[in-house]
Amino acid sequence: MLYDAEIMIVGCGNLLFKDDGFGPAVIKALNEYFDKPDNVKPDNVMFVDAGTAGPQFVFSLPNDSWKKLIVVDVAEYNAEPGTLRMFTVDEIPKAAYEDVHSWPVNQPLHNLAEKIDVKVLGCKPKEISAPDVVVGLTEPVEKAIPQAIDMILNEIGV
Repeated sequence: MLYDAEIMIVGCGNLLFKDDGFGPAVIKALNEYFDKPDNVKPDNVMFVDAGTAGPQFVFSLPNDSWKKLIVVDVAEYNAEPGTLRMFTVDEIPKAAYEDVHSWPVNQPLHNLAEKIDVKVLGCKPKEISAPDVVVGLTEPVEKAIPQAIDMILNEIGV
């Protein structure tokens, strides 16, 4: 798949580990939002459910057309579960934003931020079940999805 859009919204996470599935759930909700006849998705916007491949795949394959990248994921920071925050790359919690192999996600995002506007919409998780498989978001994280959509729509000017 060619990721060719000016504005990329990339949901990261693993649906099998409870709140870690927040990013993909937001992408699904965005697609459902724009499936409604009254909501028109701008032509220059693309939604990508990157699952767990964001750092190793999507972020390492930038396209010259990219102007803005919004990563949607859980992020460990001092807040109540379900709290959302739009981080700049420099504000990403250092030790808390790593993939499951403890590989820092910050580096590819910092590299991209040298050329384009990069933000991370982070949701404080209540529970990440890994290594146990538990499908489904906790209540506070599920309830954060509509606000996440509003924040993304605001960020992309819709």
